[in-house]
Formats: sequence, structure tokens, C-alpha cells
Amino acid sequence: MKSGLILELQAGNVADIEPKHLRRAGSEPFPVLTLRGATSMTDQSTLTQAQAFSPAITGVMVILTVKAGVTRERVMAVMPDEIRQTAQLYLDGKIREWYSRGDGRGAVFLLDSKDVADAHAIMEGLPLAKQNLMDHEYIAIGPLLSLRLLMANA
Repeated sequence: MKSGLILELQAGNVADIEPKHLRRAGSEPFPVLTLRGATSMTDQSTLTQAQAFSPAITGVMVILTVKAGVTRERVMAVMPDEIRQTAQLYLDGKIREWYSRGDGRGAVFLLDSKDVADAHAIMEGLPLAKQNLMDHEYIAIGPLLSLRLLMANA
């Protein structure tokens, strides 16, 4: 499966899992599971309490995409320096994980950053960014917020 999984937790008393599919423009559909009634969450105070939690940011996902019109040859000319500097960031503990995109158009990095501004500063120091060859999408990530709903009733 090429896609991720989204878990949506809704209030209710009937336990069921309902598979759905969503599609992002130009992508394969990915499954979404809607979990209803995992716990009794009809109490308004429980829902209000869970909504009051702000997500803890534990990292930043960066999706790198080669800009339109940039040739493979231009990217490959920069890759030796890009790889060395990326490996150094990993050794310095700034990059936790990195992957090639399945479509061959870039990479996905998981940075050990507490905010997007810090991640932006890290990524803009790399050769491909300095030469303006890549687009970057920054997504702050953290623990699944819906789990707080489960823990609120524990």
C-alpha cells in the first residue's frame, strides 16, 4: 500500500469501523477508517476537555518535490553535496529519518524539530534549496490527538 492511514474518532455508543477512501489531486486513493464509539464519549465535558488539548509538536515532516521545469541532470549535479550535508544532519541528530518518494520526484524527511521555523532553517541550508531546485512542504507532527479522547475516559 502506497498510502497512509487517517484515524478519525467520533462520539457515539455504537462501535463500528467504517472504511472510506479519499483522493488527493493526482494521487492514488488512500483508506480512511472512521472509528465510532470506541468509548462512551457522549458526555459534553469529555469532548470539551479533549478539544482543549493542543497537539505536542515532536517533529516536522518535510516533503521535498523537484520544481517543475528542473531537469534530472541539474538535480544530479548537486546530489553529491546534498547527500554529504544530509548525512551530516543525520549524524548531528537533526534528521531522524529520510525516504525517497515513491514517484521519484523528491524525498520525505522527518526532522527532530520543535517547530516549522527551525525545520525551515535546517532545510534551507542544503544545496538543493540554496539553488532553488526543490519545493518544500512543512508539516508539524506529534502524537495522534484523537488518542487523548480515549485517555480522557480512562
